[in-house]
Amino acid sequence: MKLLPLAALLPLLLAQAASAQDAAAVAGQINGMYPQLETIYKDLHQHPEIAFQEVHTAARLAAEMRKLGFEVTEKIGKTGIVAIYKNGKGPTVLVRTEMDGLPMEEKSGFPFSSKAHAQLEGKDVMVAHSCGHDIHMAAWLGTARALVALKAQWKGTLMFVGQPAEETVSGAKAMLDDGLYTRFGKPDYAFAQHSWPRPYGTIGYNSGPVSSNSDAIEITFKGRGGHGSAPDKSVDPITIAARFVVDVQTVISREKDPKEFGVVTIGAINGGTVGNIIPDSVRVRGTIRSYSPAVREKILAGVRRIANASAAMADAPAPEVELIAGGVAIDNNDALVQRTEGIWKQAFGDANVQRMPAMTASEDFSQFVNAGVPGIFFFTGVYDPKAVAEADKPGGKPLAFNHSPYYAPVPEPSIKTAAQALTLAVLNVMR
Repeated sequence: MKLLPLAALLPLLLAQAASAQDAAAVAGQINGMYPQLETIYKDLHQHPEIAFQEVHTAARLAAEMRKLGFEVTEKIGKTGIVAIYKNGKGPTVLVRTEMDGLPMEEKSGFPFSSKAHAQLEGKDVMVAHSCGHDIHMAAWLGTARALVALKAQWKGTLMFVGQPAEETVSGAKAMLDDGLYTRFGKPDYAFAQHSWPRPYGTIGYNSGPVSSNSDAIEITFKGRGGHGSAPDKSVDPITIAARFVVDVQTVISREKDPKEFGVVTIGAINGGTVGNIIPDSVRVRGTIRSYSPAVREKILAGVRRIANASAAMADAPAPEVELIAGGVAIDNNDALVQRTEGIWKQAFGDANVQRMPAMTASEDFSQFVNAGVPGIFFFTGVYDPKAVAEADKPGGKPLAFNHSPYYAPVPEPSIKTAAQALTLAVLNVMR
């Protein structure tokens, strides 16, 4: 076995010692402040707000950041906030949290469950943090507090971003369009964390794609209305829509490379009023998910072609086809991942820090990194490890996934792990 010379070994040993000291210092900071973080978390959980309506949420985060000495600017991208903390010459690091909740009723059973309501497209809806954004915000605040407390150990500028409208995959673009990078400077690195139905205390991540591209389908099929007893006197848009829904799946099963990820899901078909009237139009709405640009373009072209062909087969007018771009796949920077994972493994243990496949959901954190900023988007667990192990057994009870009304993260270990992981990642690039 070849031994390293002392001159080569010493820097490695010093780096490992520094990492261990960082991990202990960060854990101590987060543990000490946790009661305050839990209070904030419960307030945010009980008062969720939907996309671009995050007024209370943004104000609460802004106030907390000002207490720490950050210079805070509000109403970036409508309801977003940007908090800047300068600590000498060094890199600028963006740390993002999302602020919006979901238009749905919470059924978690928490004693502090949300009873909030909001107006969405003229309708009253209930609102819940069923995707963990309240966990993320608490961890984001904990990270900011820990970094300020440990400012003797790093140099540079912190850019903490409270992003609106992640659930509609539009808030990041709104902030960038409002001059995020031109007004506050382009960061050198970017980090974001997301809760996931994994065991708490664990971290999941990967190099390359970690989320999917998303595109929305909005198609109006046109026909000629008539009586249900005389379909020959009409052009039935419902049968056109039905044919499209079935045939569009051949793009996935017969045109896309089976080794590549791609999904077309139709989530809504709206048309008609009663059973004996053929309507004159039907609206079809859905979503497209993919990882690679080539697959994305193939699916988009296929959806448009099959929509037009379905109408043409019925001798109907051409449909109105809207394919609306949403989130772009997040691509984690490989060099930054390799630089960060060792720090996490030393802090949390190899078994608790593992690479994982890309998720099929979409996220607009990609907007921040696709501007040429090396970044990492990673996942932290939220459920009791025993419950996860039971759920993984054959016949086990599945755990509630993100966006389920029953989604119920265990707050303390979830927030602590997320805050510690974020803080260590930032420290690692700001020494």
